[in-house]
Amino acid sequence: MADHRHDHDHDHDHGHDHGHGHGHRHGPVSHDRAFAVGTVLNAGFVAAEVVFGLQAHSVALLADAAHNLGDVLGLLMAWAAAVLTRLPPSRRRTYGWGRSSILASLLNASVLLVGIGAIGVEALHRLLAPEPVTQRTVLLVAGVGILINGGTALMFMRGRERDLNIRATYLHMVTDAVVSLGVMVSALLIGLSGWLWIDPLTSLAIVAVIAVGTWGLLRESVALALDAVPGGIRHEDVYDYLAGLPGVIEVHDLHIWGLSTTESALTVHLVSAENACRPHEIAAELRSRFGIGHVTVQVEHGAEAEWCRLRPDNVV
Repeated sequence: MADHRHDHDHDHDHGHDHGHGHGHRHGPVSHDRAFAVGTVLNAGFVAAEVVFGLQAHSVALLADAAHNLGDVLGLLMAWAAAVLTRLPPSRRRTYGWGRSSILASLLNASVLLVGIGAIGVEALHRLLAPEPVTQRTVLLVAGVGILINGGTALMFMRGRERDLNIRATYLHMVTDAVVSLGVMVSALLIGLSGWLWIDPLTSLAIVAVIAVGTWGLLRESVALALDAVPGGIRHEDVYDYLAGLPGVIEVHDLHIWGLSTTESALTVHLVSAENACRPHEIAAELRSRFGIGHVTVQVEHGAEAEWCRLRPDNVV
């Protein structure tokens, strides 16, 4: 029916022409130490916030503790996914464990959304029936929170542009530092004005900030889990590049999806004149232009494409 030449192009050119195109990014930045340090610091901080929040009767402090607990769980899940992603593929898991990073991001976002729902309900109760707040305790704990969360965020600055897991962790830590700053400001305002409703109102503001950031993470994680085109890659741009290749008559069965939060894959059928397509060169260009590391190109010649059952755009 067709010429089933596939491009299996590795980053290291071994000089053979077969199969698929793998463009793995070698030597990714390891964040194991950052995960370990961040988890220990944040777990200890959560315990401190709960104790002092109960003593100070501060719902804002307890709200921040609940959020930080979600971040501890998120750190552990993201850490586990980062370790699993580095495992090699097997005969059963031919793509390896890369999608565990997508699952971790999805679970992380879900846990955070459930947590902020509970925080919002409690804050509304306290808004109707405000309780006094121990200013000195709140200021102390919130100040420590700024240092811990800010320091943890700095450890995740590298690699956040290319990895949804790392970016989610970084954004959560930055958000926590800002939230702790908000708690500190609310305590100062209460001390100056005596208005107890400032504390639960700050909690609601915290909920709003977390919800905005978490919604974006959830949306991107769901998209990757459902094999959507990864962010940063435009389907139209890839199609235009392939359709513009010399000798290419038609492009069909084009699919682009995420193998993990850092790796992307592509499969496509190209109808071309005899020997016009060079799959290895196409794979290298797709990796260079769009960061797509795993490329499979099937070449079909002229009338042979008429027999391809995957030719219509509405067929998967």
